Amino acid sequence: MRTWFEPEEAEAFEAAKAVLLRRCLTWADEHDRPADELLIGAAIDARHHSRDGRLAYWDEKQIRRYLLGWIPRYVVAAREILDIAPDILRTYLGYLAATGLRDPRGATPAEADLAIARATPEYRAALAHLTRPGPLAFARDPAEPRAHLQPPIALPPAADLTAAAARSPTVERLIALTTWAGEDGRPLTATGDLPAGAARELTALLGTGEDAGDARSSADLPRLALLLAWAKRLRLVRSAGGRLHAVARTAPLLRDPEGLWRHAFHALPSLGPFVTRRTTASPFTLFFPDLLTGLLNTLYGMDDMPVARLAETAWLTCRKHHHRRPPGWDGPGWDGPGSDDKALDPRRKPADDPEETRQELTEDLTRTFDVLADLGAVELTRGPADELYLSGLDHDHDHDHGLGLGRDERLPPDAAERLRTRLAEPDLLLARLTPLGQRAVRERLLADGRDAPLIGELAGASAAELLGVLTQHYPPYDAAAELHGWLAQPGHGIEPLLQAVRECPFRTRAAAMLNILAETLPDGRALLHGLRRDPVLGPAALTYLVDVGELDPSAIGHGEHLLLVAENFLTLLELGGPRPLIEQLKAMAGREAYDLVAAVLEAGHHDTVGLEEMRVLVAEPLRAARHRPLRLIPGTGPGSRTRPTRKRNRRDH
Repeated sequence: MRTWFEPEEAEAFEAAKAVLLRRCLTWADEHDRPADELLIGAAIDARHHSRDGRLAYWDEKQIRRYLLGWIPRYVVAAREILDIAPDILRTYLGYLAATGLRDPRGATPAEADLAIARATPEYRAALAHLTRPGPLAFARDPAEPRAHLQPPIALPPAADLTAAAARSPTVERLIALTTWAGEDGRPLTATGDLPAGAARELTALLGTGEDAGDARSSADLPRLALLLAWAKRLRLVRSAGGRLHAVARTAPLLRDPEGLWRHAFHALPSLGPFVTRRTTASPFTLFFPDLLTGLLNTLYGMDDMPVARLAETAWLTCRKHHHRRPPGWDGPGWDGPGSDDKALDPRRKPADDPEETRQELTEDLTRTFDVLADLGAVELTRGPADELYLSGLDHDHDHDHGLGLGRDERLPPDAAERLRTRLAEPDLLLARLTPLGQRAVRERLLADGRDAPLIGELAGASAAELLGVLTQHYPPYDAAAELHGWLAQPGHGIEPLLQAVRECPFRTRAAAMLNILAETLPDGRALLHGLRRDPVLGPAALTYLVDVGELDPSAIGHGEHLLLVAENFLTLLELGGPRPLIEQLKAMAGREAYDLVAAVLEAGHHDTVGLEEMRVLVAEPLRAARHRPLRLIPGTGPGSRTRPTRKRNRRDH
């Protein structure tokens, strides 16, 4: 049972949704809990049509989104059903927890219950003002676009991150600048800049490396001007009465380098003109907040990415989005799609050569990485490009998604060829996020409702929840690291993991959990050989061993063969519903299809719930069809000379 699907996996999602609904309604009835098919289905849809798409991940933000946004906007139901929607959500979340489907990175059952209780008064107020133009529309109009997947990352201990923040040159300079300004302040020019003498003094103090000899004011020193703008944005200093003063209210931040680093990182997107040092806005400056966010997202979880590749895709992104008004743009002259493609800034004359504008963007990008490096968010090195980035030129933009390029978009042939030539150079500027940068980007991703796995965050999860997350959200290498970290915790071992697989009520999920153990444990495959005759795990172990070629199907006895067939049929029923299984049975056994499924039902498979569903949804329709009397249409029976032409109706199209 998967609990995450790509948006285009509509059929697989609907099949999983049907199983979840069927099982949840049965569980609710057995536990005397309120339930409604429409509202539970809406909860499943709400999570599928979201930024992360994790059906089993619920936190307070998602609970509020469902109760206060999704239901009022999309769900049409009787008022008495809508009134108990919070209780029905409790039922669904309780079912996820009881069956091991809950994503442990979300709210605990107790936290979820409190979140529902906090949202209920607002939900009832929303119901009182509810107006709805028509029926359900979320299948056609998902509320949130799906975000790209992010790889799991590992972070050093918290103490190491704190020390790294304190060593950041930018943090040190912001503290020194604020201390230099003092509460009494420093005089400013009429234009609000530091005069030449003060600018030279502060440049030397901060060690920016700029030649301040000919500077008339701080405005002539770009690095100093950036630091001053940064400090003002953080409210460390302010201009008042012709002087630059330290702000007493933010003084505690100066004693908290890690907190100051975080604030500085999140303020950087607002400082585009000071970063790029442009007197007129360049394409990069116009879209600086979006491009900076995209660059950082693209670097997330990656090693030593060539800046040349980022420059090429950033340029394409600027061209792709130049028709829209830049964030915060209030000026005249924005011509939208008709604006000149060579120079995307409406405030300046078009460049004579597109290459000039592209080079300008590359310079802006390089300056941006210099600023990020001084902050301690990225590490810059030089060397050859990894083969990964060269081979990726012939495929979709797996590494450029943060810059706004779609899943199916490719570099134009001329751009790919230009980049291929550039990446062949032996001494390229390479960038990677530092641990501080990784943590900051991850925090922003999580705040945006995205999934950003962290190695070690599942150490306290139950065995079932651990394996469930690993099967869907962790590549093999990272899954092995997370699993071994979990096993290192006191009281954890192999047997609780096997017991979690035994207790899993879904065949597809149990198989995936067992596969994780087989592929990540040192003696994983030997372990599965030992489980071959386990009364619960045996069928799944047999399936795995046959699939990987470790077991010859001809060496399996009749009883094991029937168990293997039962496991496969139950899996197909979960994945596709009854119709594909019925069709497969008919293709395999023809009129004897019912006899085959009847034998499977008696094979002794332990999954009584799945077998009962197979009996009701598959065996009974096959039995009824076998015993249904043949009805002849007049004039079409045996011996008739002609048969009428078959007319196509709407169902045949």
